[in-house]
Amino acid sequence: MNQYVTGAVIKELREKNRMTQLQLAEKLGVSDKSVSKWETSRGLPDITLLEPIAEAFSISVTELISGNTIHNANVSANMLRSKFYVCPVCGNVIHSMGEAAIHCHGIQLMPLEAEQTDEHHMIFIERVEDEYYVRIDHSMTKDHYISFVAAASSDDMQMRTLYPEGNAEARFKIRGVRRIFFYCNRDGLFSIDPVKGIDDKESRYDDTQERRELEKAADMLFG
Repeated sequence: MNQYVTGAVIKELREKNRMTQLQLAEKLGVSDKSVSKWETSRGLPDITLLEPIAEAFSISVTELISGNTIHNANVSANMLRSKFYVCPVCGNVIHSMGEAAIHCHGIQLMPLEAEQTDEHHMIFIERVEDEYYVRIDHSMTKDHYISFVAAASSDDMQMRTLYPEGNAEARFKIRGVRRIFFYCNRDGLFSIDPVKGIDDKESRYDDTQERRELEKAADMLFG
């Protein structure tokens, strides 16, 4: 880890929690002069104090070191509010049900912002009995590919990892799915409401021929 807690962060958190330097010092078993030295950049707390300092402010050590406290209003654990993080070094994918301080390979990862699908990231969804069959019209080369597809309902997240030179397709149990996400390693995260890409007979959208024509046009343009 190439970062360390700064005196400015300690001071900000102390004042936010309405503590005096003496009160914080008593919680940590140090002198108030030590706290003063930290806050004026004349010293740093010993590494063994990082966890007690974080506990004093009711935050994690990661939040303390990063200087970013997490305010997680997502207490209902609604999967539709999920956050996705992707490491640019190793491609590791992390899913969180709310905000989090995520690090990988020494890099603090930011949550991805999902965009609407476009003509370069066309998705086709078909309902097959109790499953959604999802196909993305996208190259799957070693340099440009879809790395994962996910289906979110209010209480469940189904994720499928895809690989270069494989097929950009996946199947998901329908069971309340309300959002489909997929990630392009070059262009980022995309999402769509599944009913916009489906032959849904219950919603009277069962024009299979129209979908086939769209697929054919996509193949001609991007195949």
